[in-house]
Amino acid sequence: MVHVPSGDGNVEKGRKRVVVDATAGAIAGCIARVITGPLDVIKIRFQVQLEPIVGSFTEAPRQSKYTGFRQALTTIVREEGVQGLWRGTVPGLLLTVPYTAVQFVALQQVRQVAANHGLTANPGTAPLVSLASGALAGAAATVASYPFDLLRTTLAAQGEPKVYRNMWDAAKSIVSTRGPAGLYSGLGVTLVEIVPYAALQFGLYDALNALADIARERVSRERELEAAAAAGAEGSGAQRRMLESRSGGGSGGKASSEAERRRGTGVQHSRLQAFCCGLLAGLLAKLASHPLDVAKKRYQVAGLKRSLRYGARVEAGFAMRSLAQSLGHIYRSEGVAGLWKGSVPSIIKAAPSAAITFAAYDAILAWLLVVAGEQSKRERAAQGN
Repeated sequence: MVHVPSGDGNVEKGRKRVVVDATAGAIAGCIARVITGPLDVIKIRFQVQLEPIVGSFTEAPRQSKYTGFRQALTTIVREEGVQGLWRGTVPGLLLTVPYTAVQFVALQQVRQVAANHGLTANPGTAPLVSLASGALAGAAATVASYPFDLLRTTLAAQGEPKVYRNMWDAAKSIVSTRGPAGLYSGLGVTLVEIVPYAALQFGLYDALNALADIARERVSRERELEAAAAAGAEGSGAQRRMLESRSGGGSGGKASSEAERRRGTGVQHSRLQAFCCGLLAGLLAKLASHPLDVAKKRYQVAGLKRSLRYGARVEAGFAMRSLAQSLGHIYRSEGVAGLWKGSVPSIIKAAPSAAITFAAYDAILAWLLVVAGEQSKRERAAQGN
């Protein structure tokens, strides 16, 4: 076989990396979606429940169908069966596959461009790269997968009796009443919600990993210095100077640089570290952006006909309001707590979902890169023959 030129080889290598990133992201997202599906259903039920909220944050009105996380869980199981907790799973998975695949591909592509310009290795610009790459990745993934998000929300919110038999039935009804553009109803507010959320999630994830790397480097350096001190006064002096020179002295400069280097080059962290950093990043990002998520869900179910047991219907006119008007309407009619409806199940769902996604992505990516590397070696060997 003819040897592939280096330029074409780089292109082929880039294409393989895109496939690897997309595959790892899609599988990781599916794992997280199946595990956290019940939390997503409960979250959506709270977010689209419209009865006025009165009193304190912890006081629920009597007329509310769902009054707390545990009560909502038992109510759904009693009325709809265990399968009700996974309602909307099929469109949810169809949403997750393109979303996480596009998200991680876009994320790595943006970061690669930034790395080529020396931005990821610079402590001053690395945090901005994390925020910007997360925001762009979230926006690209949202546009690519939005119709499935709309259908997932519609099916999860309808309750019993069902308005739509399945995803196809819901899609046909939406297109017939609103036109094809109806499948993108609420896309604008979704982008307004997802861009800051994704930016915060990936930015916090990188920042937390960097802090964890610095802490681990410092602990490792201190242990080495303690071992040198125990080796004896004369020998330890030379060894201490060698260790301090290697580790940057007591300033922590080398540790910080090493953490920045790991972040900029995509070096993988331990599974436990990825899980913990993803958990905290998901929690904080969702907490900050939750009111936007409530408004988005209201846009998506505007005009949906469902049993009054699940609360008043979100009128179709709601979708005609601007984001600021929608948030103001929710605040005036339901109070501050209305902006945080479903925050508990939302955060309970977002935190482990992010943790599982990041940890699974790292693990699957590492395995796929090994497989891809072995395949490349076999291809080069075949070309040599």
